[in-house]
Amino acid sequence: MTAELTIALTKGRILKETLPLLARAGIEPLDDPDTSRKLIFETTRPGTRLVLLRGTDVPTYVRHGAADAGVVGKDILLEHGAEGLYEPLDLQIARCRLMTAGPVGWQPGAPRVRVATKFTNVARRFFAERGVHADIIKLYGAMELAPMMNLADLIVDIVDTGNTLRANGMEPLEEIADVSSRLVVNKAAMRSRHSAIVNLVDELTRAVSEGIAA
Repeated sequence: MTAELTIALTKGRILKETLPLLARAGIEPLDDPDTSRKLIFETTRPGTRLVLLRGTDVPTYVRHGAADAGVVGKDILLEHGAEGLYEPLDLQIARCRLMTAGPVGWQPGAPRVRVATKFTNVARRFFAERGVHADIIKLYGAMELAPMMNLADLIVDIVDTGNTLRANGMEPLEEIADVSSRLVVNKAAMRSRHSAIVNLVDELTRAVSEGIAA
């Protein structure tokens, strides 16, 4: 049976916080994503299926219509753009901050600053808007190591508790964006599957409100 609605979900922490919202909306996977090796899950709602993806791939699947809707962090949308997507709902889950950070006590001195990050587009825009000459160094993980090894002066990264920064002699400096997970919708699907999409948005809006109330 062709799915009436395909929803792309981000693996990891976002998935764990998304599934209870979907359950409140009456959509639950028929198999347990924690134990199943499947990537596509049929659900308790006939015609609605879930697809598990890396966060960076969710906007691509939705933009090109392989999925009708998706759940992804705002940080991914800021970094990779949201062209071809509607962003109708802040799900208010997986909250964190996208920030600059540096060694404790760091002060600007040199005319240029070296910045390590996987959010290269966000970092480039942020420093350019402030008139700071920044050399952006792309890394994929362990950002805190870059200043320790004299690869970079600062980092741009997601900060949750800040414990990892403190453990490595660093501190958050400036907030770039308040991050949470968003529902995104394919623009063509909004027209061709308008009723199903609107119902999904309404149901998730209620689920978010119930979660806040609880």
